[in-house]
Amino acid sequence: MKKKDTYNTILNPAKGELFKDKNSKFYGFTFPITSEDEVKVHLNDLKKEHYAARHWCYAYQIGTETLQYRANDDGEPNNSAGMPIYGQIQSFDVTNILIVVIRYYGGIKLGVGGLINAYRIGAQLALEASQVIEKTINSDFKLKFEYKNMSKVMRLLKENQVEITKQTLELNCLLEISVRKSNGSKILNLFDDFFGVEIDEL
Repeated sequence: MKKKDTYNTILNPAKGELFKDKNSKFYGFTFPITSEDEVKVHLNDLKKEHYAARHWCYAYQIGTETLQYRANDDGEPNNSAGMPIYGQIQSFDVTNILIVVIRYYGGIKLGVGGLINAYRIGAQLALEASQVIEKTINSDFKLKFEYKNMSKVMRLLKENQVEITKQTLELNCLLEISVRKSNGSKILNLFDDFFGVEIDEL
């Protein structure tokens, strides 16, 4: 079975999609992220902006092949907020994403069932307002070669639709390239057989 080498994430953040239930207001936000540090930054910004809110519940998932996730109820009853938000991340099959649903309390208790529903819908609305895109999981390599081999190397890269991420073009040239994972071994073999070019995995 061919290993999956794509994943879905969001292109753009959603800034406060509103859902109301019994005077409580739930605002859903999404953010594309790649590290836990970004989670803290976004949460701190939202807490400053929405200082009068009662709860800032969230879930995130990071990674492509190895996934890391967390769900936080922020004072709501156990599993009534963070997990329903995380459930939407799973439903939409997205990663490298943070979803925060902020609640302004309206004076009427919703009960656990009502909360689960409200946080789920808050997350869903925010995801629907974000553009979901497919990205490839890539392998990165470093190429070393003499300048005289430049045109041959460039032709091979172009023919195989390889992205150059960094380049130093002098007497000795260094290129860093990014290749869709399923094509990684093909590119490795291609340049391994190329006299005068060194290829190493990054």
